[in-house]
Amino acid sequence: MKKTEGRRRRRSVMRRKNQLTLPREVTEALHIREGDEVEFDIGEDGQVVLRGMTMVPADQAWFWDREWQRGEREASEQIAAGHTEEFEDAESMFDALEQER
Repeated sequence: MKKTEGRRRRRSVMRRKNQLTLPREVTEALHIREGDEVEFDIGEDGQVVLRGMTMVPADQAWFWDREWQRGEREASEQIAAGHTEEFEDAESMFDALEQER
């Protein structure tokens, strides 16, 4: 294993039909498994970036919507900053939400 400024390099051998076997550490870093896709981003300078493209079940796709993810990040930031509120019961929580509208 060759390390360069916090980066690790792995090698694989090209086989017939342009097939490569990705080293386990690479698949783990990409968070992919059998059936997932990968994307190759080819720069003008010939550098290639490989990204894992995990398949999302259709009934869970809403969670990965760009707008939903923006809201998730915003909520996480608010929680981390301590901007939370506790309620005695669900009714008082919904009342507070109605007042925000």
